[in-house]
Amino acid sequence: MSHSVSPSPLRSTASGPLKGAIRVPGDKSISHRALMFGALAVGRTTATGLLESEDVLATADAMRAVGAIIEKQQDGSYAIDGVGLGNLLEPESVIDFGNAGTGVRLTMGIFGTHDIAATFVGDASLSKRPMGRVLNPLREMGTSVIARSGDRLPASIRGAKQALPMTYRVPMASAQVKSAVLLAGLNAPGETTVIEPIPTRDHTEKMLAGFGADISVTINEAGERVIKLQGQPELKPQDIEVPGDPSSAGFPIVAALIVPGSDITVENVLLNEHRTGLITTLVEMGGDIQIVNKRVSGGEEIGDILVKASRLHGITVPADRAPSMIDEYPVLAVAAAFAQGDTFMPGLEELRVKESDRLAAVARGLEANNVPCVETEDTLTVTGGTNNIGGGTVTTHLDHRIAMSFLILGLAAHNPVTVDDGAVIATSFPNFINLFEEMGGTITKTGSEAA
Repeated sequence: MSHSVSPSPLRSTASGPLKGAIRVPGDKSISHRALMFGALAVGRTTATGLLESEDVLATADAMRAVGAIIEKQQDGSYAIDGVGLGNLLEPESVIDFGNAGTGVRLTMGIFGTHDIAATFVGDASLSKRPMGRVLNPLREMGTSVIARSGDRLPASIRGAKQALPMTYRVPMASAQVKSAVLLAGLNAPGETTVIEPIPTRDHTEKMLAGFGADISVTINEAGERVIKLQGQPELKPQDIEVPGDPSSAGFPIVAALIVPGSDITVENVLLNEHRTGLITTLVEMGGDIQIVNKRVSGGEEIGDILVKASRLHGITVPADRAPSMIDEYPVLAVAAAFAQGDTFMPGLEELRVKESDRLAAVARGLEANNVPCVETEDTLTVTGGTNNIGGGTVTTHLDHRIAMSFLILGLAAHNPVTVDDGAVIATSFPNFINLFEEMGGTITKTGSEAA
Protein backbone atom coordinates (compact mmCIF):
# COMPACT_ATOMS: atom_id res chain seq x y z
CA MET A 1 0.00 0.00 0.00
CA SER A 2 1.12 3.57 -0.67
CA HIS A 3 1.28 4.41 3.03
CA SER A 4 4.15 1.97 3.58
CA VAL A 5 6.33 3.07 0.65
CA SER A 6 9.22 5.50 1.17
CA PRO A 7 8.76 8.91 -0.50
CA SER A 8 10.20 9.08 -3.99
CA PRO A 9 10.75 12.68 -5.18
CA LEU A 10 10.33 13.26 -8.91
CA ARG A 11 11.25 16.16 -11.20
CA SER A 12 9.91 17.12 -14.60
CA THR A 13 11.59 19.47 -17.06
CA ALA A 14 10.59 21.20 -20.28
CA SER A 15 10.21 18.64 -23.04
CA GLY A 16 10.16 18.56 -26.78
CA PRO A 17 6.84 17.84 -28.50
CA LEU A 18 4.87 14.92 -27.12
CA LYS A 19 4.00 12.42 -29.85
CA GLY A 20 2.33 9.07 -30.27
CA ALA A 21 -0.74 6.94 -29.67
CA ILE A 22 -1.15 5.80 -26.07
CA ARG A 23 -3.55 4.02 -23.77
CA VAL A 24 -4.10 5.10 -20.18
CA PRO A 25 -4.91 2.63 -17.40
CA GLY A 26 -8.39 1.16 -17.10
CA ASP A 27 -11.08 3.27 -15.50
CA LYS A 28 -10.79 3.12 -11.73
CA SER A 29 -14.50 3.57 -11.03
CA ILE A 30 -15.50 0.71 -13.33
CA SER A 31 -12.63 -1.50 -12.10
CA HIS A 32 -13.75 -1.17 -8.47
CA ARG A 33 -17.34 -1.99 -9.38
CA ALA A 34 -16.45 -4.91 -11.63
CA LEU A 35 -14.72 -6.61 -8.71
CA MET A 36 -17.53 -5.82 -6.27
CA PHE A 37 -20.43 -6.86 -8.47
CA GLY A 38 -18.54 -9.92 -9.64
CA ALA A 39 -18.10 -10.94 -6.00
CA LEU A 40 -21.84 -10.48 -5.36
CA ALA A 41 -22.90 -12.49 -8.43
CA VAL A 42 -23.25 -16.26 -8.56
CA GLY A 43 -20.80 -17.67 -11.10
CA ARG A 44 -17.75 -16.32 -12.93
CA THR A 45 -17.37 -12.70 -14.02
CA THR A 46 -14.45 -11.87 -16.33
CA ALA A 47 -12.92 -8.39 -16.40
CA THR A 48 -10.44 -7.34 -19.10
CA GLY A 49 -8.46 -4.10 -18.95
CA LEU A 50 -8.82 -3.92 -15.16
CA LEU A 51 -6.76 -1.14 -13.58
CA GLU A 52 -3.98 -2.83 -11.61
CA SER A 53 -3.42 0.05 -9.21
CA GLU A 54 -3.04 -0.09 -5.44
CA ASP A 55 -6.57 1.24 -4.98
CA VAL A 56 -8.20 -1.41 -7.14
CA LEU A 57 -6.06 -4.25 -5.84
CA ALA A 58 -7.16 -3.26 -2.32
CA THR A 59 -10.77 -3.75 -3.42
CA ALA A 60 -9.86 -7.15 -4.85
CA ASP A 61 -8.36 -8.14 -1.49
CA ALA A 62 -11.49 -6.94 0.30
CA MET A 63 -13.71 -9.08 -1.90
CA ARG A 64 -11.40 -12.08 -1.36
CA ALA A 65 -11.74 -11.50 2.39
CA VAL A 66 -15.49 -12.23 2.18
CA GLY A 67 -15.13 -15.35 0.08
CA ALA A 68 -14.81 -14.36 -3.58
CA ILE A 69 -12.10 -16.08 -5.61
CA ILE A 70 -10.29 -13.53 -7.78
CA GLU A 71 -7.43 -14.64 -10.00
CA LYS A 72 -5.46 -13.07 -12.83
CA GLN A 73 -5.52 -15.18 -15.99
CA GLN A 74 -2.69 -15.77 -18.45
CA ASP A 75 -4.25 -13.34 -20.94
CA GLY A 76 -4.19 -10.55 -18.34
CA SER A 77 -7.90 -10.67 -17.58
CA TYR A 78 -9.31 -11.28 -14.12
CA ALA A 79 -11.69 -14.11 -13.25
CA ILE A 80 -14.02 -13.36 -10.34
CA ASP A 81 -15.93 -16.30 -8.88
CA GLY A 82 -18.62 -14.69 -6.76
CA VAL A 83 -20.12 -15.89 -3.49
CA GLY A 84 -23.55 -14.45 -4.22
CA LEU A 85 -25.50 -11.65 -2.57
CA GLY A 86 -26.28 -12.43 1.07
CA ASN A 87 -23.55 -15.08 1.34
CA LEU A 88 -20.54 -13.00 2.35
CA LEU A 89 -18.16 -14.58 4.84
CA GLU A 90 -16.89 -12.59 7.79
CA PRO A 91 -13.33 -11.30 7.16
CA GLU A 92 -10.62 -12.96 9.25
CA SER A 93 -8.60 -9.75 9.69
CA VAL A 94 -8.76 -6.00 9.20
CA ILE A 95 -9.24 -4.73 5.65
CA ASP A 96 -6.58 -2.23 4.55
CA PHE A 97 -7.73 0.09 1.77
CA GLY A 98 -4.54 2.16 1.57
CA ASN A 99 -5.55 5.36 -0.21
CA ALA A 100 -8.76 4.04 -1.82
CA GLY A 101 -11.65 6.31 -0.87
CA THR A 102 -14.01 4.84 -3.45
CA GLY A 103 -13.10 1.30 -2.47
CA VAL A 104 -13.65 1.71 1.25
CA ARG A 105 -16.89 3.71 0.99
CA LEU A 106 -18.54 1.36 -1.49
CA THR A 107 -17.39 -1.70 0.42
CA MET A 108 -18.89 -0.26 3.61
CA GLY A 109 -22.18 -0.08 1.72
CA ILE A 110 -21.97 -3.73 0.68
CA PHE A 111 -20.93 -5.04 4.10
CA GLY A 112 -23.33 -2.79 5.99
CA THR A 113 -26.40 -4.88 5.16
CA HIS A 114 -24.77 -8.29 5.57
CA ASP A 115 -24.69 -9.99 8.97
CA ILE A 116 -20.90 -9.76 9.32
CA ALA A 117 -18.42 -7.61 11.23
CA ALA A 118 -15.46 -5.90 9.56
CA THR A 119 -12.79 -3.34 10.44
CA PHE A 120 -11.44 -0.91 7.84
CA VAL A 121 -8.08 0.89 7.96
CA GLY A 122 -6.22 3.10 5.50
CA ASP A 123 -3.12 5.19 5.01
CA ALA A 124 -2.52 8.58 6.64
CA SER A 125 -4.40 10.40 3.87
CA LEU A 126 -7.46 8.13 3.85
CA SER A 127 -7.60 8.19 7.66
CA LYS A 128 -8.26 11.93 7.52
CA ARG A 129 -11.17 11.70 5.10
CA PRO A 130 -14.79 11.87 6.29
CA MET A 131 -16.69 8.59 6.31
CA GLY A 132 -19.82 9.89 8.04
CA ARG A 133 -21.42 10.73 4.70
CA VAL A 134 -21.58 6.97 4.07
CA LEU A 135 -21.88 5.69 7.64
CA ASN A 136 -24.86 7.87 8.53
CA PRO A 137 -27.28 6.38 5.96
CA LEU A 138 -25.95 2.91 6.82
CA ARG A 139 -26.85 3.53 10.46
CA GLU A 140 -30.39 4.30 9.34
CA MET A 141 -30.48 0.92 7.59
CA GLY A 142 -29.44 -0.88 10.79
CA THR A 143 -25.63 -0.96 10.60
CA SER A 144 -23.69 -0.62 13.87
CA VAL A 145 -20.57 1.55 13.66
CA ILE A 146 -17.56 2.24 15.87
CA ALA A 147 -15.18 4.80 14.38
CA ARG A 148 -12.67 7.45 15.34
CA SER A 149 -14.05 10.88 16.17
CA GLY A 150 -15.51 12.57 13.11
CA ASP A 151 -16.38 9.15 11.69
CA ARG A 152 -12.87 8.61 10.39
CA LEU A 153 -10.81 5.45 9.94
CA PRO A 154 -10.09 3.06 11.53
CA ALA A 155 -13.75 2.08 11.63
CA SER A 156 -15.54 -1.13 12.53
CA ILE A 157 -19.03 -2.02 11.36
CA ARG A 158 -21.49 -4.76 12.22
CA GLY A 159 -23.88 -5.35 9.37
CA ALA A 160 -27.60 -5.40 9.98
CA LYS A 161 -29.16 -8.84 10.50
CA GLN A 162 -32.35 -7.56 8.88
CA ALA A 163 -31.55 -4.44 6.89
CA LEU A 164 -34.12 -1.71 6.46
CA PRO A 165 -34.71 -0.34 2.95
CA MET A 166 -34.80 3.44 2.87
CA THR A 167 -35.41 6.56 0.84
CA TYR A 168 -32.32 8.75 0.97
CA ARG A 169 -31.72 12.20 -0.45
CA VAL A 170 -28.00 12.62 -1.10
CA PRO A 171 -26.97 15.85 0.70
CA MET A 172 -23.97 16.55 -1.54
CA ALA A 173 -22.92 15.74 -5.09
CA SER A 174 -21.20 12.43 -4.40
CA ALA A 175 -21.30 9.33 -6.55
CA GLN A 176 -19.62 7.46 -3.69
CA VAL A 177 -22.45 8.19 -1.24
CA LYS A 178 -25.13 7.38 -3.81
CA SER A 179 -23.39 4.14 -4.72
CA ALA A 180 -22.84 3.07 -1.10
CA VAL A 181 -26.56 3.43 -0.33
CA LEU A 182 -27.54 1.54 -3.49
CA LEU A 183 -25.08 -1.25 -2.71
CA ALA A 184 -26.45 -1.46 0.82
CA GLY A 185 -29.95 -1.63 -0.66
CA LEU A 186 -28.97 -4.71 -2.65
CA ASN A 187 -29.25 -6.91 0.44
CA ALA A 188 -32.21 -5.09 2.03
CA PRO A 189 -35.71 -6.48 1.41
CA GLY A 190 -38.06 -4.17 -0.46
CA GLU A 191 -37.26 -1.01 -2.36
CA THR A 192 -34.39 1.37 -1.66
CA THR A 193 -34.70 4.84 -3.23
CA VAL A 194 -31.92 7.38 -3.70
CA ILE A 195 -32.79 10.95 -4.68
CA GLU A 196 -29.94 12.82 -6.32
CA PRO A 197 -30.48 16.59 -6.63
CA ILE A 198 -27.23 17.04 -8.60
CA PRO A 199 -26.41 14.28 -11.12
CA THR A 200 -23.13 12.44 -10.61
CA ARG A 201 -21.38 9.65 -12.47
CA ASP A 202 -23.79 6.78 -13.01
CA HIS A 203 -21.54 3.74 -13.36
CA THR A 204 -23.19 1.99 -10.41
CA GLU A 205 -26.66 2.27 -11.92
CA LYS A 206 -25.51 1.09 -15.36
CA MET A 207 -23.49 -1.82 -14.03
CA LEU A 208 -26.21 -2.95 -11.61
CA ALA A 209 -28.62 -3.11 -14.53
CA GLY A 210 -26.06 -5.08 -16.52
CA PHE A 211 -25.74 -7.61 -13.70
CA GLY A 212 -29.51 -8.10 -13.66
CA ALA A 213 -30.66 -5.90 -10.80
CA ASP A 214 -34.16 -4.38 -10.94
CA ILE A 215 -33.22 -0.70 -11.03
CA SER A 216 -34.92 2.33 -12.56
CA VAL A 217 -33.92 5.97 -12.97
CA THR A 218 -36.48 8.75 -13.44
CA ILE A 219 -36.55 12.52 -13.12
CA ASN A 220 -39.05 14.03 -10.68
CA GLU A 221 -40.89 17.35 -10.96
CA ALA A 222 -38.01 19.13 -9.21
CA GLY A 223 -35.57 17.89 -11.84
CA GLU A 224 -33.89 15.47 -9.44
CA ARG A 225 -32.76 11.96 -10.39
CA VAL A 226 -34.77 9.31 -8.54
CA ILE A 227 -33.14 5.86 -8.46
CA LYS A 228 -35.23 2.92 -7.28
CA LEU A 229 -33.66 -0.46 -6.54
CA GLN A 230 -35.49 -3.66 -5.65
CA GLY A 231 -33.54 -5.51 -2.99
CA GLN A 232 -32.20 -9.05 -2.91
CA PRO A 233 -31.91 -9.78 -6.65
CA GLU A 234 -29.84 -12.64 -8.00
CA LEU A 235 -26.98 -10.92 -9.76
CA LYS A 236 -25.76 -12.69 -12.89
CA PRO A 237 -22.05 -12.77 -13.85
CA GLN A 238 -20.86 -10.66 -16.76
CA ASP A 239 -17.94 -10.23 -19.13
CA ILE A 240 -16.66 -6.68 -18.63
CA GLU A 241 -14.24 -4.70 -20.79
CA VAL A 242 -12.84 -1.82 -18.73
CA PRO A 243 -12.20 1.29 -20.88
CA GLY A 244 -9.46 3.85 -20.25
CA ASP A 245 -9.96 6.14 -17.26
CA PRO A 246 -10.91 9.69 -18.36
CA SER A 247 -9.39 11.12 -15.16
CA SER A 248 -6.05 9.52 -16.04
CA ALA A 249 -6.45 10.63 -19.67
CA GLY A 250 -6.60 14.22 -18.41
CA PHE A 251 -2.88 14.24 -17.71
CA PRO A 252 -1.59 13.46 -21.23
CA ILE A 253 -4.39 15.59 -22.72
CA VAL A 254 -3.35 18.69 -20.77
CA ALA A 255 0.34 17.94 -21.35
CA ALA A 256 -0.19 17.78 -25.12
CA LEU A 257 -2.13 21.07 -25.07
CA ILE A 258 0.58 23.01 -23.23
CA VAL A 259 3.82 21.48 -24.62
CA PRO A 260 4.48 23.22 -27.97
CA GLY A 261 4.29 21.05 -31.08
CA SER A 262 2.61 18.10 -29.36
CA ASP A 263 0.24 15.79 -31.24
CA ILE A 264 -1.05 12.67 -29.47
CA THR A 265 -3.92 10.17 -29.55
CA VAL A 266 -5.33 8.72 -26.34
CA GLU A 267 -7.11 5.52 -27.31
CA ASN A 268 -10.09 3.66 -25.85
CA VAL A 269 -11.19 6.27 -23.29
CA LEU A 270 -14.48 6.16 -21.38
CA LEU A 271 -16.78 8.97 -22.57
CA ASN A 272 -19.60 8.70 -20.03
CA GLU A 273 -21.42 12.06 -20.05
CA HIS A 274 -20.81 12.46 -16.32
CA ARG A 275 -17.05 12.11 -16.80
CA THR A 276 -16.19 14.44 -19.70
CA GLY A 277 -16.36 17.83 -17.99
CA LEU A 278 -12.61 18.38 -18.33
CA ILE A 279 -12.66 17.83 -22.10
CA THR A 280 -15.62 20.20 -22.47
CA THR A 281 -13.79 22.84 -20.42
CA LEU A 282 -10.49 22.51 -22.30
CA VAL A 283 -12.28 22.88 -25.63
CA GLU A 284 -13.95 26.05 -24.33
CA MET A 285 -10.46 27.31 -23.44
CA GLY A 286 -9.38 26.85 -27.06
CA GLY A 287 -7.99 23.33 -26.90
CA ASP A 288 -7.66 21.43 -30.19
CA ILE A 289 -9.35 18.20 -29.08
CA GLN A 290 -11.29 15.82 -31.30
CA ILE A 291 -13.06 12.58 -30.41
CA VAL A 292 -13.11 9.85 -33.06
CA ASN A 293 -14.02 6.19 -33.35
CA LYS A 294 -16.91 6.43 -30.88
CA ARG A 295 -18.44 3.12 -29.91
CA VAL A 296 -20.43 1.49 -27.12
CA SER A 297 -19.10 -1.31 -24.90
CA GLY A 298 -20.81 -2.67 -21.80
CA GLY A 299 -23.39 0.10 -21.90
CA GLU A 300 -20.70 2.80 -21.83
CA GLU A 301 -19.56 5.02 -24.71
CA ILE A 302 -15.84 4.97 -25.46
CA GLY A 303 -13.68 6.62 -28.09
CA ASP A 304 -10.23 7.87 -29.12
CA ILE A 305 -9.14 11.43 -28.27
CA LEU A 306 -6.91 13.42 -30.63
CA VAL A 307 -5.03 16.31 -28.99
CA LYS A 308 -2.74 18.98 -30.46
CA ALA A 309 -0.83 21.78 -28.76
CA SER A 310 -3.02 24.87 -28.51
CA ARG A 311 -3.14 28.50 -27.44
CA LEU A 312 -5.45 28.44 -24.43
CA HIS A 313 -7.38 31.33 -22.89
CA GLY A 314 -8.95 31.71 -19.48
CA ILE A 315 -12.66 31.13 -18.88
CA THR A 316 -15.18 30.88 -16.07
CA VAL A 317 -15.92 27.19 -15.48
CA PRO A 318 -19.63 26.66 -14.66
CA ALA A 319 -20.04 25.59 -11.03
CA ASP A 320 -22.57 22.91 -12.00
CA ARG A 321 -19.85 21.18 -14.01
CA ALA A 322 -17.84 20.38 -10.88
CA PRO A 323 -19.40 16.95 -10.19
CA SER A 324 -18.41 15.71 -13.65
CA MET A 325 -14.77 16.71 -13.26
CA ILE A 326 -14.07 17.03 -9.54
CA ASP A 327 -10.94 14.87 -9.79
CA GLU A 328 -9.63 16.84 -12.76
CA TYR A 329 -9.42 20.33 -11.25
CA PRO A 330 -5.74 19.97 -10.27
CA VAL A 331 -4.69 19.29 -13.86
CA LEU A 332 -7.15 21.92 -15.13
CA ALA A 333 -5.35 24.41 -12.89
CA VAL A 334 -2.12 23.44 -14.66
CA ALA A 335 -3.72 24.10 -18.05
CA ALA A 336 -4.94 27.43 -16.70
CA ALA A 337 -1.36 28.35 -15.75
CA PHE A 338 -0.52 28.40 -19.47
CA ALA A 339 -3.74 30.06 -20.65
CA GLN A 340 -3.91 33.78 -21.34
CA GLY A 341 -5.89 35.65 -18.68
CA ASP A 342 -7.82 34.41 -15.67
CA THR A 343 -9.53 31.05 -15.27
CA PHE A 344 -12.18 31.13 -12.53
CA MET A 345 -13.29 27.83 -10.99
CA PRO A 346 -16.24 28.00 -8.55
CA GLY A 347 -18.07 25.23 -6.70
CA LEU A 348 -14.96 23.45 -5.44
CA GLU A 349 -15.90 22.77 -1.80
CA GLU A 350 -15.73 19.00 -2.41
CA LEU A 351 -12.01 19.36 -3.14
CA ARG A 352 -11.47 20.11 0.55
CA VAL A 353 -12.24 16.48 1.47
CA LYS A 354 -10.45 14.50 -1.23
CA GLU A 355 -7.16 12.59 -0.71
CA SER A 356 -5.82 15.89 0.62
CA ASP A 357 -7.34 19.33 1.00
CA ARG A 358 -6.87 19.32 -2.73
CA LEU A 359 -7.89 22.94 -3.26
CA ALA A 360 -5.26 24.20 -0.81
CA ALA A 361 -2.66 21.78 -2.20
CA VAL A 362 -3.22 23.06 -5.75
CA ALA A 363 -3.00 26.70 -4.66
CA ARG A 364 0.23 26.13 -2.70
CA GLY A 365 1.73 24.21 -5.62
CA LEU A 366 0.91 27.00 -8.06
CA GLU A 367 2.36 29.63 -5.73
CA ALA A 368 5.55 27.61 -5.27
CA ASN A 369 5.99 27.66 -9.06
CA ASN A 370 5.31 31.36 -9.66
CA VAL A 371 1.76 30.98 -10.97
CA PRO A 372 -0.51 33.70 -9.54
CA CYS A 373 -3.72 32.36 -8.01
CA VAL A 374 -6.44 33.32 -5.53
CA GLU A 375 -8.01 30.65 -3.32
CA THR A 376 -11.26 31.07 -1.38
CA GLU A 377 -13.27 28.50 0.56
CA ASP A 378 -14.82 27.08 -2.63
CA THR A 379 -13.20 28.83 -5.60
CA LEU A 380 -9.86 29.07 -7.35
CA THR A 381 -8.74 31.76 -9.80
CA VAL A 382 -5.57 31.11 -11.80
CA THR A 383 -3.85 33.84 -13.80
CA GLY A 384 -2.03 32.25 -16.70
CA GLY A 385 0.55 33.23 -19.25
CA THR A 386 3.10 34.65 -16.79
CA ASN A 387 6.84 34.39 -17.14
CA ASN A 388 9.26 32.24 -15.15
CA ILE A 389 6.82 29.42 -14.31
CA GLY A 390 8.32 26.51 -12.34
CA GLY A 391 11.36 26.15 -10.13
CA GLY A 392 9.46 25.04 -7.04
CA THR A 393 8.91 21.92 -4.97
CA VAL A 394 5.33 20.78 -4.45
CA THR A 395 4.07 19.04 -1.31
CA THR A 396 1.77 16.26 -2.49
CA HIS A 397 0.15 15.37 0.87
CA LEU A 398 0.01 11.71 -0.27
CA ASP A 399 -2.28 12.78 -3.13
CA HIS A 400 -1.59 11.06 -6.45
CA ARG A 401 -3.42 13.70 -8.52
CA ILE A 402 -1.41 16.55 -7.00
CA ALA A 403 1.81 14.68 -7.83
CA MET A 404 0.86 13.97 -11.45
CA SER A 405 -0.62 17.41 -12.12
CA PHE A 406 2.49 19.30 -11.11
CA LEU A 407 4.76 16.95 -13.03
CA ILE A 408 2.67 17.95 -16.07
CA LEU A 409 3.31 21.61 -15.16
CA GLY A 410 7.05 20.98 -15.31
CA LEU A 411 6.89 19.54 -18.83
CA ALA A 412 5.97 23.00 -20.19
CA ALA A 413 7.45 25.29 -17.51
CA HIS A 414 10.43 27.61 -17.82
CA ASN A 415 12.12 25.84 -14.89
CA PRO A 416 11.98 22.26 -13.55
CA VAL A 417 9.21 21.31 -11.13
CA THR A 418 9.77 18.85 -8.27
CA VAL A 419 7.14 16.89 -6.33
CA ASP A 420 8.10 15.59 -2.91
CA ASP A 421 6.67 12.11 -3.46
CA GLY A 422 6.00 10.29 -6.69
CA ALA A 423 5.41 6.91 -5.02
CA VAL A 424 1.74 7.81 -4.49
CA ILE A 425 1.19 7.85 -8.26
CA ALA A 426 0.87 4.04 -8.15
CA THR A 427 -2.51 4.59 -6.48
CA SER A 428 -4.12 5.17 -9.88
CA PHE A 429 -1.53 5.33 -12.71
CA PRO A 430 1.28 2.78 -12.22
CA ASN A 431 2.92 3.34 -15.63
CA PHE A 432 2.70 7.15 -15.58
CA ILE A 433 6.44 7.85 -15.93
CA ASN A 434 7.03 5.22 -18.61
CA LEU A 435 4.07 6.43 -20.67
CA PHE A 436 5.35 10.01 -20.70
CA GLU A 437 8.87 8.87 -21.52
CA GLU A 438 7.46 7.02 -24.53
CA MET A 439 5.83 10.25 -25.74
CA GLY A 440 9.02 12.27 -25.24
CA GLY A 441 8.45 13.76 -21.79
CA THR A 442 11.21 14.16 -19.22
CA ILE A 443 10.37 12.96 -15.70
CA THR A 444 13.23 11.77 -13.51
CA LYS A 445 13.93 10.70 -9.94
CA THR A 446 15.82 13.18 -7.79
CA GLY A 447 18.32 13.05 -4.94
CA SER A 448 19.16 9.63 -3.51
CA GLU A 449 16.31 8.09 -5.50
CA ALA A 450 18.25 8.79 -8.71
CA ALA A 451 21.15 6.59 -7.66
